[in-house]
Amino acid sequence: MKNNLLHSDITDIIIKAFYNVYNELGYGFLEKVYENAMMIELSELGLISINQQSTKVFYKGNEVGFYVADINVENKVIVELKAVETIAPVHEVVLVNYLKATGVEVGLLLNFGPKPKIIRKILTNDYFDEK
Repeated sequence: MKNNLLHSDITDIIIKAFYNVYNELGYGFLEKVYENAMMIELSELGLISINQQSTKVFYKGNEVGFYVADINVENKVIVELKAVETIAPVHEVVLVNYLKATGVEVGLLLNFGPKPKIIRKILTNDYFDEK
């Protein structure tokens, strides 16, 4: 069955990488350990990824700050990694704000918690065109 979600060809590979890392390392490491392992796995699966990429945030044309994405995959998917007991609503809100700041339309929140968890967020550029 073919998945028709935006950038599903990329997100399917990212999710495969996530489970490969989770199955090998399990639960209990710091996020940085999972980030390093994900970078190796994504590379081995053929995806171009940049970790800890800084992105400026603007308000009315003025730079007001910056944020650092855990992983930017193919400049099409922002991946935020967590290693927490449970995902909080604020984690999802932060991911959506990262999508707003970058113009990247798809985000994945991957939690290496006691049970692996994946949350997908989409903020298409059409959203901004309608305003």
